[in-house]
Amino acid sequence: MMKVYNGTVMKIGVLAYRFDYYTNLRNIVRKLPEAEYVPVKDIYSFLRRGALFVNNRLGKPLFQTFDLNNQYNDFELNKVDILHFSNGISYGRTPWVTTFETFVPRFADLMQRYHGKQKFPIKMTPMIAKGIEALAQPACKQIIAMSTCAARMQKDILSELPLEQRESILQKLVVLHPPQEVLREQIEARNYDLANPIRFILVGAGFFRKGGREILQAFDKLIREEQAPIKLSIVSSLRLDTYAAQETEADRVWALEFIQNHSDWIDYHPSLPNEQVINLIKTCDIGLLPTWAETYGFSVLESQACGCPVISTDIRALPEINGSKVGWLIPVPKNDMGEALYSTPEERAKLSEQIQTGLESIVRSIVADPGVIAVKGQAALERIRAEHDPQVYAEGLRQVYQAALT
Repeated sequence: MMKVYNGTVMKIGVLAYRFDYYTNLRNIVRKLPEAEYVPVKDIYSFLRRGALFVNNRLGKPLFQTFDLNNQYNDFELNKVDILHFSNGISYGRTPWVTTFETFVPRFADLMQRYHGKQKFPIKMTPMIAKGIEALAQPACKQIIAMSTCAARMQKDILSELPLEQRESILQKLVVLHPPQEVLREQIEARNYDLANPIRFILVGAGFFRKGGREILQAFDKLIREEQAPIKLSIVSSLRLDTYAAQETEADRVWALEFIQNHSDWIDYHPSLPNEQVINLIKTCDIGLLPTWAETYGFSVLESQACGCPVISTDIRALPEINGSKVGWLIPVPKNDMGEALYSTPEERAKLSEQIQTGLESIVRSIVADPGVIAVKGQAALERIRAEHDPQVYAEGLRQVYQAALT
């Protein structure tokens, strides 16, 4: 069993209200069987809870809570050996590490830096300065980027800092892609026709942000005009994520009516337990993530682990995990950090058009040569085995924790 210097089992603190969040379960909680994972609370959790209470009572967002989500200080009241955050930072003295998908500190003002063609210069507010200083402090032991893209964004943030501070943080930066177990051992090719259509699947609550509108329109066109032998499964609450596609309730109503009116080729589930989602993916041939905005793409890993190759856009980390040998990429307009351009109505219209036409072209090529599905599906399985092995990931975390406590 992993020990620390006091001779006890290592205790890893994880923010209590986020303990069971998907990203924590994916990257942190129970990844080391020999460690004890302890839910912890702090002053920022208390402030966040109060802000949400007031907002709910008033019926409007009087207090912004985004930045409260990503800060921590328990004044060393939680007795753990090390803290592990998802996108968070700590101002305390307990040793800590953070796994991040974009950069840290993950504050609202900094997030705006990468929305659009031109980067905004960093406005060094007191909170941002404090957050960056926390990264440089001895208590911060490691900052773990989930992708090379995230590491590049972190380096870009740090590029505006004084050399000594920048170097002290850079030496803590590592890349560790999330783990993913293989969910199917081998792929078998099959024949496709109108009676046995190619089955596609989209999974994700943020339907419009993940390209749902473009999928419906592209598939409708291919079926009506070309009699393409394709069917679509959707697992989505059709949640509105207004920061990218800027959809409205009217768009949600349209999507629901469209799905209901095309039940002959759409299989729709508002939600399913994760085990049932995986079982559904296993019955499909190709995953879909033609997304407007995505930090990583966990659904890509799950599809690939089922031997289901994926069609995605080429933003952020997606080219790292969904290259041409294992899937298909739709090229879209983006900035030099890989973020799609969607700041103006003109950019959103262009992005939507390129996603739809790119999707149509790829699906058309698959229908013409369906043998490629099994080839890419098997390659996707091998990629998961080689690059997302849970035991290799656990050993990487183990080394991070051991180094932090040495």
